[in-house]
Amino acid sequence: MTFEIEIDGRPRSVSVERAGPERYRFTIDGSAHVVSAARIGGFGYSLILGGETSISREVHVAPAGVPGELLVSLDGRVVAATINGRRARRASGDAAGTTAGEQKVVAPMPGRIVRVLVGPGDEVAARQGVVVVEAMKMENELRATRSGRVREVSVSPGASVEAGRVLVVLE
Repeated sequence: MTFEIEIDGRPRSVSVERAGPERYRFTIDGSAHVVSAARIGGFGYSLILGGETSISREVHVAPAGVPGELLVSLDGRVVAATINGRRARRASGDAAGTTAGEQKVVAPMPGRIVRVLVGPGDEVAARQGVVVVEAMKMENELRATRSGRVREVSVSPGASVEAGRVLVVLE
């Protein structure tokens, strides 16, 4: 299967093939990698990258509230990844990449709310921080993927959240 994945605005071509039980061959922009993957909970994966020296990583992938968009957390860094974004925007007739309707900002992994940076009625710009979540002893600022107005904030500082929980809704 081949996908176009946009990470932080940079398009990447990714091809995935099964290479055995719980093993996959990923080709990213022409560079091949064999990865062993095991699911951890609802949104987590344990990955082992093979080769001369094995590298083990835990990654969390959660829906971002916008169709085709995911929040990926790896090594304490959270990035937005859009799968087949240009294709989806063309199909919806939205060449600029903005979509009407609500946008949900969700927790990409279990954690604790450190700060809420917006309130109901606030206007936010694309990529503006809306909430800070502490997970695995790292603070992660979650951002709006596009401009909008805050309709709802469903968390407060100190609250524990599970992966996939809706934190802020924008319209």
